[in-house]
Amino acid sequence: MHLIKKLFLLSIVLFTFNAVAAKVDTLSVKSTCMNKTIRNIVILPNSYFYSKHNFPVVYLLHGAGDDYKGWLEIAPELVQYADQYNFIIVCADGGGSSWYFDSPVDKTVRYETYISKELVATVDINYRTITDKKGRAISGLSMGGHGAFYLAFKHQDVWGAAGSMSGGLDIRPFAGKWDLNYRLGTIEDHKENWEKNTVINLLPLIEKKSLKIIFDCGVDDFFYAVNVKVHEKMTEKKIPHEFYSLPGGHTPAYWRNSIKKHIAFFKEYFNQQNTAATKMND
Repeated sequence: MHLIKKLFLLSIVLFTFNAVAAKVDTLSVKSTCMNKTIRNIVILPNSYFYSKHNFPVVYLLHGAGDDYKGWLEIAPELVQYADQYNFIIVCADGGGSSWYFDSPVDKTVRYETYISKELVATVDINYRTITDKKGRAISGLSMGGHGAFYLAFKHQDVWGAAGSMSGGLDIRPFAGKWDLNYRLGTIEDHKENWEKNTVINLLPLIEKKSLKIIFDCGVDDFFYAVNVKVHEKMTEKKIPHEFYSLPGGHTPAYWRNSIKKHIAFFKEYFNQQNTAATKMND
């Protein structure tokens, strides 16, 4: 009898957990610019289903060789974070190793246009979102860290906050790796492509107070030196940002820990925007 009672109580707990858990959708987007359908994950907080207001969205970009499922495999806690912070999380697909460029040498690779225009527009059409930069943030790991800054710096009308974890923020020291030659051409023959598309050279694009910025890198990471260099250049140019380094390397364990800080940072940004909007309406 005691066992039956315990099993009954356990079933109630499990039912309650499932009833309040966020929902994980798969969103297929027809990309006109690349003439193919691309799958993405959308995590909706439970509050989405019992409220009528619009929700902010955090976009997450995966690393080289991965796909849209990568982030949930690294950090399944994202489902809990969506519930805890009451925003939508979109795990985008970056075509394996696109580096989120519109490639100047391969016209079939146009992930800058896809993410910044087609994906964002499709998310806004299909879900109740805040449809301006005050309700959008973007971050990513490794190649995705580069991609998040690359897209946010070039499209400050789309995203209001941006982050990078272990990002390849200066790709020039890594010429020939991770399919970069297929996206930009070799650095020997196409140096201009590399100079124009490395994040560290895009810092002059950042408008004053246009972006809230956070980034980090493990001290044992092969991208650590380029992250420190970007931090130093931002400091020199007086670009407001948060940068921190922690023990660790280029590993899922590091990113699983790091994403918690980025999510909290974005929640604070969204709260600030909401407070500012409320004051304007008073």
